[in-house]
Amino acid sequence: MNAATRDGRAGGATALRGERVAAIEWPTVALLFATYGGWLAVTAQYRRWPFAIVAPATALLLTLHSSLQHEILHGHPTRKPWLNRVLAMWPLSLWLPYPRYRDAHLAHHCDERLTDPLDDPESCYLTPDAWARLHPIARASLEVQQTLAGRVLVGSFWRIGAFLHAELRGVMRGDDGLRRLWLEHLAWCVPVLLWLKLVCGMPLWLYAVSMVIPAYGIVLIRSFAEHRARPNVRERVAIVEGSWLLGPLFLFNNLHALHHEAPTIPWYRYNARYRRHRRRLIAANGGLVYRTYFDVARRFLLRPHDAIAHPTGRVPVAGP
Repeated sequence: MNAATRDGRAGGATALRGERVAAIEWPTVALLFATYGGWLAVTAQYRRWPFAIVAPATALLLTLHSSLQHEILHGHPTRKPWLNRVLAMWPLSLWLPYPRYRDAHLAHHCDERLTDPLDDPESCYLTPDAWARLHPIARASLEVQQTLAGRVLVGSFWRIGAFLHAELRGVMRGDDGLRRLWLEHLAWCVPVLLWLKLVCGMPLWLYAVSMVIPAYGIVLIRSFAEHRARPNVRERVAIVEGSWLLGPLFLFNNLHALHHEAPTIPWYRYNARYRRHRRRLIAANGGLVYRTYFDVARRFLLRPHDAIAHPTGRVPVAGP
């Protein structure tokens, strides 16, 4: 992975042709400070405020923090990769090292391989052979997660557990650089843990179960219907319009076809650009559009979004 890809600006010249890019994106900087400050302020009130306020407010801030990490890995809010990395590294959710998320997500942005069970790290599809080899319990769990309710309620536990299990195996095998990465991540976790335990007096298990996991469940609402296996690359990326509840929380990544077309546009320019190019984007993605996330829930709350086995086994390699 080259330096341009690592700081999230690969393809940015094409994506932003004709648009001025600020040296410092102050709306994002302000939102970062508001998110970190809000997390500190709300968790500090653990013993003073009702838990029914602290837990949901913290979960929403963790969701927003995840959206900001996504924004940062695409080269925001400054032109200095080291500074962006420092802004993103604070592991408020504890379980996911930012460099692992960054590298996996940037690999996901190889659009020609979108939905491929092996090449796309964020694909929810499996090869038919892998699906056939799964234990019945694993099959049942993944089938439940093909519904929106299952993805949020079961997937938040399942996916965090599966990720940590795979990472532990990689550390034990001595995978290249993984031990160093996790040692660095744990070092970044120390201030977060000290704050929660010593300042807030909050049990870590309670933080994980009532705030971290629900926050990831909200993130899974966004990713649930983002992609579908289709022969045409552009038709694999969905759009969720009119999302004025969850859209701001996701920094308007619900306009996902636009995000894949121009991943280096800052979040606060998404809506204006989408309005200008709406007709073309919908024509290109074959009309894979949902009115809101309520529309997604109406269709898939208890019904599967798609089959788990990829319809062609693998995404075919494009010709020259």
